[in-house]
Amino acid sequence: MINFSATYTDQYQLAMAEVYFKNGHKEHTAVFDYYFRKVPFSGAYAIFAGLEDLLRILENLRFSEDDIRYLQGQGFDSDFLDYLKDFRFNGRIFSALEGDLVFPNRPILQVEANIIEAQIIETLLLNLLNFQTLVATKASRMRLVAGERKLLEFGMRRAQATGSYHASRAAIIGGFNGTSNVMAAKNFDIPVSGTMAHSFIQSFDDELEAFRAFAKGRPKGCVLLVDTYNTLESGLPHAIKVGKEMEARGEKLAGIRLDSGDLAYLARESRKMLDNAGLSYVKIAASNQLDEYVIKSLLEQQAPIDIFGVGTSLVTGSPDAAIDGVYKLSMSNGKPRIKISENLAKVTIPHKKQVFRIKNSKGELIGADAIALREETRLERMYDPVGPLKSLPLTHHDFEPLLHPVMENGKTTIEFRSVWEIAEYSAKRLSALLTEYKRFDNPHIYKIGISRKLKKERADLLSKYKEMENEDISNY
Repeated sequence: MINFSATYTDQYQLAMAEVYFKNGHKEHTAVFDYYFRKVPFSGAYAIFAGLEDLLRILENLRFSEDDIRYLQGQGFDSDFLDYLKDFRFNGRIFSALEGDLVFPNRPILQVEANIIEAQIIETLLLNLLNFQTLVATKASRMRLVAGERKLLEFGMRRAQATGSYHASRAAIIGGFNGTSNVMAAKNFDIPVSGTMAHSFIQSFDDELEAFRAFAKGRPKGCVLLVDTYNTLESGLPHAIKVGKEMEARGEKLAGIRLDSGDLAYLARESRKMLDNAGLSYVKIAASNQLDEYVIKSLLEQQAPIDIFGVGTSLVTGSPDAAIDGVYKLSMSNGKPRIKISENLAKVTIPHKKQVFRIKNSKGELIGADAIALREETRLERMYDPVGPLKSLPLTHHDFEPLLHPVMENGKTTIEFRSVWEIAEYSAKRLSALLTEYKRFDNPHIYKIGISRKLKKERADLLSKYKEMENEDISNY
């Protein structure tokens, strides 16, 4: 785990916190919602990731003595800095479980804390949840097309600095099988995998000599990179020769890797050559700018590839690069709050809330989540938050509550799971989603609605602020 201090935040969080402190608001309570507005990759769903990392960090989040000295040099008030010396997150968090399916414009997580605590953790929360959710979602899309084939994350060298560490974890949650990132593999108990670089082969005077040296030095799980010079004329024949030599020693060549050229054609030709040499057990791995569309195309061409090594597109969340997760105030000091916009889709939803996954009488998903007041347990109908005439009856449906208490008084209240347990849960949740929501082209849009009571609460607040605006104009 990377060590985080409470200075892992934006400066304006501390500036606002200081003003809250000076105005005597440090005990004012606040409720913030975390959600995103648009599904990445033009898809219909996202995989929620990063929660358990966040909880672990929040339990130990502090301002160090060095942090306090630095902030003193930035001109912060001494009384405020004394307050920060004892800073702890003592709030509550209600959240979707990590690995669950999440959809736009509905709360994924709610923070309840004093206003200063809730404000200071915002940046950290968004940083961890937005990025890991993006990568887990990208990984999930690749898993959907790869089927049972092995997926390995190879993106550390192309990632945005240390983002690669959490990208490796998120990739597993989304369905990958391993990583090349040694630190992430060690800390998250992920299988670590790697072959060789072209430079290793180039460092020898002869490709065959390089392969022999590698096979003797690393006989277990040996994978040979065959495209340094000429894949079919040089790399494959030399790999086959070394594979036969390994057999004679009672060893087995694990695989060959293709990293350039026409991967579908080269994989087919490589498979023929390996099989003809009696090396049908040798796996074919492919890398080089892979994403879900390239993997889909390769498999449609019946390329006999067993292992896909994915780097840049996965760890950078290409082509979207970011998910637009936001953190919006929904209550302050016991009063519901709302952010108004000319675009109704950006008008926030006030109050403490619960989100329900709607199922039919057979327990099947119908493609809808409903947002309600926290005390509501059943809804007769849900309403489109934007389209006032759209609604969906729910009288004969089942309701699964999605926001669970995961932190109380700054202490985690759920059992931490291994990354593999989270991945298994995520796969199970995704398998229940209809195929129409998982396709790449024009997927069905998952419905998000609000309860009648919540709709009225939001409408009342909008009317209140419009009346105040009109009074201000008339008094001008």
